[in-house]
Amino acid sequence: MAHVKNHDYHILPPSVYPLVGAVAAFIMLFGGVLWMHDSGPWMFLIGFVGVLYTMAGWWGEVVSESKAGDHTPVVNIGLRYGFILFIMSEVMFFFAWFWSFFKHAIYPMGPNSPAEDGIWPPAGIETFDPWHLPLINTLILLCSGCAATWAHHALVHGNKRDDMKWGLIIAIVLGMLFTFFQAYEYSHAAFGFSGNIYGANFFMATGFHGAHVIIGTIFLFVCLMRVLAGQFTPEKHVGFEAAAWYWHFVDVVWLFLFAAVYIWGG
Repeated sequence: MAHVKNHDYHILPPSVYPLVGAVAAFIMLFGGVLWMHDSGPWMFLIGFVGVLYTMAGWWGEVVSESKAGDHTPVVNIGLRYGFILFIMSEVMFFFAWFWSFFKHAIYPMGPNSPAEDGIWPPAGIETFDPWHLPLINTLILLCSGCAATWAHHALVHGNKRDDMKWGLIIAIVLGMLFTFFQAYEYSHAAFGFSGNIYGANFFMATGFHGAHVIIGTIFLFVCLMRVLAGQFTPEKHVGFEAAAWYWHFVDVVWLFLFAAVYIWGG
């Protein structure tokens, strides 16, 4: 009886995933630098595989803990707070790219001296028309967010599995369609990543957003698999809730990108 748990907290056993994840992330970062210096992508890919392994294993443990009943109300509050802090860190991450874009747009540097009056976008840059493919992508992502909200509402109000399933399927398909159109847009860009500050800011901001869309799509797919397995209830669905928060964060960031980068910045 001395080892019986008489509290609502979950004491985690020792895990190797923090160390493996840190090492893999460093290898991926170092490999990315080498890749940019024409040393090939192999070290980057090795680190990337390590990061994927860490994500799958670590998050799989979290799902197993939930199925085992370790996610008590107290633990769920901690999970929600932790994910909110993660979203806040992501907000600051994108704030840096917006800061860089606005700084160079409002105070563009001249060709010879920062003191000269430059122009924005830089000479020779042909920007995208925001009212064609970018607008379509905006509508696609907003519709995807609506579908995710429909699925979440179906879970909370009645646990309607069919509505949850189809809401998530629609959200996932639209997220994949957004990624496809974004790649198509990149392939038709009239400017590159290097050689101009506009291209660097554009591809870093929209590219990292695209990476978040891919991660969010995977997040929703995992939720779909858990819905089909009957692992969510109206009272216990922190994983579903986190996926919905993340997807809406992706929506909001894209609205700012569409308004600032595509419309105002172009």
